[in-house]
Amino acid sequence: MRITKFGHACVRVEHDGATIVLDPGVFTDRAALDGADAVLITHEHVDHYLPDHLAAIDVPVFTIDAVAAKIREDVPEVAERTTVVLPGQTFEVAGLPVRAVGELHAVIHPDYPRFHNSGFVITAGAEKVYHPGDALTGPGEYVDVLLAPVSAPWLKISEAIDFARSVEAPRNLAIHDRIYSDVGLGFVETHMNAFLPKQGLSYVRLADGEELA
Repeated sequence: MRITKFGHACVRVEHDGATIVLDPGVFTDRAALDGADAVLITHEHVDHYLPDHLAAIDVPVFTIDAVAAKIREDVPEVAERTTVVLPGQTFEVAGLPVRAVGELHAVIHPDYPRFHNSGFVITAGAEKVYHPGDALTGPGEYVDVLLAPVSAPWLKISEAIDFARSVEAPRNLAIHDRIYSDVGLGFVETHMNAFLPKQGLSYVRLADGEELA
């Protein structure tokens, strides 16, 4: 399995000739989609969903009903190649098994309505990678790599640490990282590495275009 980090919450997962791109939003360069076989979208916020990206390539899109409704409105030509997935559903994307996890976005503020959100567990051969979207909902199974949100208006560092500790993935790759400055992300790294290694877990943040070793 090959994992490449792109802008903010966007990650490329490649295995056995298949390429899946997750959450190419407004902070993601269009080139991240080059050669993609399919796209997964966790929810409708612009840092995860950019209609122009989906219209620029002719590949299947898998997402939740709320995003599919936005696609029908924003880029109707993409709707015919969009598949709606349900919570807990297992399906196949470019030949790789994928399971949808959870239903709701993390709470931003109690007075805001809750958005829908689906995480995705991708099985790539003997390894599994989990992208939670904007939620702290665990995968409900062992995963080898957690794509760990590290900065957001809805997230405290204590929550980010405890989420990674609860998932217990051996490798944790920082995502959702455009909200903080480099200084802030440095603090996150310090705090993550104060806790995760005690459980035998690793943490890394990569620049756009870098691959997880």
